[in-house]
Amino acid sequence: MILVVVASNILVQYPFKPLGLSDLLTWGAFTYPIAFFITDITNRRYGPKKARLIVFFGFIVAVFLSIWFATPRIAIASGTAFLTAQLIDVIIFSKLRDAKWWKAPLISSSIGSVIDTIIFFSIAFSASFVIFGSNDDFAISQISFFGMDFLQVPRWFSWAVGDLVVKFIVALALLFPFAIIKNKIGVWKEVKV
Repeated sequence: MILVVVASNILVQYPFKPLGLSDLLTWGAFTYPIAFFITDITNRRYGPKKARLIVFFGFIVAVFLSIWFATPRIAIASGTAFLTAQLIDVIIFSKLRDAKWWKAPLISSSIGSVIDTIIFFSIAFSASFVIFGSNDDFAISQISFFGMDFLQVPRWFSWAVGDLVVKFIVALALLFPFAIIKNKIGVWKEVKV
């Protein structure tokens, strides 16, 4: 969990340039959804109490490491978004754990991703949150939203939308390994809450 969060906090500072997508994505969009996967697997195997413990431990260590490897503003944004979104993920997953096997991880990760994206990108890059650190001129520069010249938005807003789309795609892709691990956990007697 710590590795995923710290790597994501470093990678979110770098636009994804392949395929000309630097105005739409950052590299962090590809790594961060794994945090929800880790939380959901922990919740499935050990229950919500242990999942919350992993979230709190990951939060504390990752924020301190992110201050060192990223910027204080990214660390504050990440910590706030991570803690809020992951704890909501734990609650939703726990309520859905007895539904069809795919509902709990997909729905909890999707809702958590929306919350995480809104909080993180707003604090990390919005000019409104300059109290947490200087603005990144590249991130707040105006661009055409999805090529629509009449709709100008800050680049960070476009990154947030692209990031959210990737989080949804990764959440879907992670259902396959989740199913495999869940089936293994079934042999280990998963926690029922």
